[in-house]
Amino acid sequence: MTYSEAIAYLYAQLPVFHRVGAKALKPGLDNILQLCAYLGNPHEKFRSIHVGGTNGKGSSSHLLAAVLQSAGFKTGLYTSPHLKNFTERIRIDGLPMPEAEVAAFVFQHRAFIEDLKPSFFEVTVGMAFDYFARQNVDMAVIEVGLGGRLDSTNIITPLVSLITNIGWDHSDILGDSLQKIAAEKAGIIKPGVPVVISEYDPETYPVFENRARACGSALLVGAERYAITDLGIDAEGRHFVLEPRLGGEGPLSLELLGTYQLKNVAGVATVLEVLATPNFGLDPVFAAEVKEKLADSVVRTGFAQVVKLTGLKGRWQILQRNPTVICDTGHNEPGIRSVFESLQTVSYRTLHLVIGFVKDKDLSHVLGLFPKDAQYYFCEPDIPRALDAQSLAEECKAYGLVGEVFRDVNQALKTALDRADPGDCILVTGSTYVVAELNQL
Repeated sequence: MTYSEAIAYLYAQLPVFHRVGAKALKPGLDNILQLCAYLGNPHEKFRSIHVGGTNGKGSSSHLLAAVLQSAGFKTGLYTSPHLKNFTERIRIDGLPMPEAEVAAFVFQHRAFIEDLKPSFFEVTVGMAFDYFARQNVDMAVIEVGLGGRLDSTNIITPLVSLITNIGWDHSDILGDSLQKIAAEKAGIIKPGVPVVISEYDPETYPVFENRARACGSALLVGAERYAITDLGIDAEGRHFVLEPRLGGEGPLSLELLGTYQLKNVAGVATVLEVLATPNFGLDPVFAAEVKEKLADSVVRTGFAQVVKLTGLKGRWQILQRNPTVICDTGHNEPGIRSVFESLQTVSYRTLHLVIGFVKDKDLSHVLGLFPKDAQYYFCEPDIPRALDAQSLAEECKAYGLVGEVFRDVNQALKTALDRADPGDCILVTGSTYVVAELNQL
């Protein structure tokens, strides 16, 4: 079986969330527990960090992995969805899982997969855990797929859990209030395992406080432990001061340019603090090893070279200059808010917005955030869940957003580039799957 045949088989045989939405979900953890039991419970054979939240969990996962691998730990990283290639989901020290390994896994376990009938995501999680165990990683950073309590990744018992923030997304699945959504995210908190919340929100914090208390778990808030002063961006990245100091004297640099990334830094810094402190219940020998390896230069390198080290794409990524073309996968209300906060730091004459969404996304919380004075190019991702561009254009009219309709994102971007002056800015955002189809990515 070739890699192409293996991926085609998985897409054909298994329900895939990015293609069909909620119908792909398999309620409960029974399938992933059965799959991992069949595989020899690989998730019990490596140390892990669990990362959930509405926005920022992917970036935070990559930041943690970048610092840990810079420290010399053999570091696994599991994230989803992928943008260009399936193997992006499963990395060790920044290198994607070899295509031959993917093909071998599917071929070897095909009969069991057909008998169990798991979801695409469940197979992917099992594949990642199996690969990390066989490769003897020192630590693996595991990003939650959706929610937390019933997410397939939630069978791990991590060293520490990180929850980035809570916002409106997947409310049809997770609940119709922020407290209900927070309760699902809080489901990754395990008994006795410390949990870090990147941001404080008085509306949702009591949910985490109650869950942590019930589990006997230490609860830390990154935004309360670390103060961050933004110094702006230049060709080297975004610069900031972190207090108390982590990474030594002087400003730090971040290869992720969005202003919203600084909120993620506070959570990541707190997780690193927990890992190096035996007071939080970690093995004192291991905590001492982490503390010794997390030298100032290591933290600086991880932050400053996160994209190079881990291959992260699509987060406030500048694709070209003159005109400036930026893409960002801000696909929900808090994500779009953060995108436009970052846009305030960019100088431009005219703003061109290339946008597309999936049809099961509640846009009532989103479209009112878009500026009315931009030139719009409506498009759609090439997936069954896509909201067709004409329907998007009609929805946007009610919010005073007017533009043209295009078949796909590359056609829309080409037209924007043809019309833009060198001093303009073109922003491609909306669905992750729209950004993923950019040829320039």
